[in-house]
Amino acid sequence: MRIDKFLNSVNITKRRAISEDMCKSGVVKINGIVAKASKEVKIGDIISLELNQKTQNYKVLALPATKNTPKNAQNEYVEKI
Repeated sequence: MRIDKFLNSVNITKRRAISEDMCKSGVVKINGIVAKASKEVKIGDIISLELNQKTQNYKVLALPATKNTPKNAQNEYVEKI
């Protein structure tokens, strides 16, 4: 699954366009490497978001099967580190 779709599917961002913009500006990293919007996410990857001089790290636990997962189900797919 693409990183922009993943961030939108697990409700880290509200829209996929926001995820794409974050990738273009270099905010999103996968395993320490700046990720393009088309970068594939795998189980076990560490996603870092650098926003407002703070870094949020997430570990991918599973890939969602559907586009929209409920907000309360986010913990099934990512673990905040």
